[in-house]
Amino acid sequence: MRLLSFRFGCLLSVVCFVTVTWIIKSTPGDEASAGLLPAMEALYSRLMVAEDLGQQVSRDLSSILWQLGNMSTGVSLTNSSNLLSIERLRGESTFLLPNIYSYMPHLQRHPGSLVPNIAVGQGRRGVSIVLGIPTVKRDKQSYLVNTLSSLLYSLSLSESQDLIIVVFVAETDTAYVNSVAESISKNFPKEVQSGLLEVVSPSQYYYPNFSSLQETFGDSKDRIKWRTKQNLDFSFLMLYSQDKGSYYVQLEDDIVAREGYYDSMKAFSIQEESKPWLYLEFSQLGFIGKMFRTRDLPMIAEFFLMFHKDKPIDWLLDHILWVKACNPEKDAKHCDQQKALLKQRYKPSLFQHVGLHSSLPGKLQHLKDKDFWKQTLYHAHNNPAAELSSSLKHYQEHSLERAYKGEDFFWALTPVQGDYVLLRFPEPIHISRYLFRSGNIETSGDKLYNTTVEVLPGNATTQHNLVTDSEMERGFIAIGEFESGVAEGSVKEELQPVAAFRLVVHSDSDVWAVLSEIHIEVGALPST
Repeated sequence: MRLLSFRFGCLLSVVCFVTVTWIIKSTPGDEASAGLLPAMEALYSRLMVAEDLGQQVSRDLSSILWQLGNMSTGVSLTNSSNLLSIERLRGESTFLLPNIYSYMPHLQRHPGSLVPNIAVGQGRRGVSIVLGIPTVKRDKQSYLVNTLSSLLYSLSLSESQDLIIVVFVAETDTAYVNSVAESISKNFPKEVQSGLLEVVSPSQYYYPNFSSLQETFGDSKDRIKWRTKQNLDFSFLMLYSQDKGSYYVQLEDDIVAREGYYDSMKAFSIQEESKPWLYLEFSQLGFIGKMFRTRDLPMIAEFFLMFHKDKPIDWLLDHILWVKACNPEKDAKHCDQQKALLKQRYKPSLFQHVGLHSSLPGKLQHLKDKDFWKQTLYHAHNNPAAELSSSLKHYQEHSLERAYKGEDFFWALTPVQGDYVLLRFPEPIHISRYLFRSGNIETSGDKLYNTTVEVLPGNATTQHNLVTDSEMERGFIAIGEFESGVAEGSVKEELQPVAAFRLVVHSDSDVWAVLSEIHIEVGALPST
């Protein structure tokens, strides 16, 4: 293109010069011609300036195209087509490079089909670990909020600043994507605002026509569509996450995490860094808990895209190991030994599968990781004797009485406005501190929301002197409330001794409620 522009400029200059010379020579040498000559010279100068500007524009355009060509090479698999187009613009021949359009040609018909829709996100980058969670609309129960609650449950401030959790809503229904984003923003406002949580979805043109897929391995059409879409979902999520951190961990939307999982993963990845692994395993179930170096994600995603219509994703991952490690001239035992070098297993497992209903309609999954560490789901304390009552209905054997004794956690069905938990002591006692913790590592989303802690002073005179009838109900005085699932504090001396504690729910909840810790610390009575 640069050569064409230069030739055109030279030709234009020659034509202009010949024309001006002919006009000058053919014009009579009178006073009119004397006045015409300066005008011709001025015109000639302007043409020369225009020609110089044309050459400069040509050079600038060529430079820009060259820079774009350099930028497009090696950036990602989705950008490799740019180089091909740029080379064509420059008029130079090149090899036809493979790219995502080779495997998904329908994308070429829709500009922007690979641009992610970022429903929630602050653009955080430069972290150690990126957790990728694909989620879809389920016919039955959704586990997403509980999964996120479990992952966030035990994070320290420094850990939450060195992590990104990307939720990929693998649907093109805008209303559904927005509903998921709103639910996450409502349940985790601080994490969304800080950039810890992101919600993205694909464009409406990302997925191909699934009706033309070839049936293989005796699978039904629905299953073939499901596994093919899963390949495309994981690939999209990997490519989106590749420049956000050092390591990428693939999860699912129906798991629980072991307390301290972040520290365990980071320490193990550092320990194994010098080894030539392709991935680390933090769960033995399917694709859950697979950690990759983000620099390997483009290659892995391209392999998945190349064969996305052919096999399930866990088979494809094993094929990558075979291609990298196995010698066709060796036996299967040698192949397995070589593949084992490319994956390192961490025990005990850090993630457990809890979802019963699969994202494949009609499929039930009773998958459990036997290596998952049995976690402490409640904290026991030696509480003072009390008469217990509640308007909440407990689930199975998880009663309030057992939780108060430190034998179990209290798990109640969905609270509504006005529900309460009441602890009444046989005699008023002096309370130094109290602690109520809702949720646990496996049901971390089942917390008490908009719930206050109230005490009933044991002294009737104290009740009358401290509050008016509008500030209390039957003598109970609010002294605290649940924040992020926890209510703790001390009881003021003027409210002592305490005859009863009460937890009161002030709005309907969307989830069940767990009390995993109840601690009433009895203090010494003041000396008289």
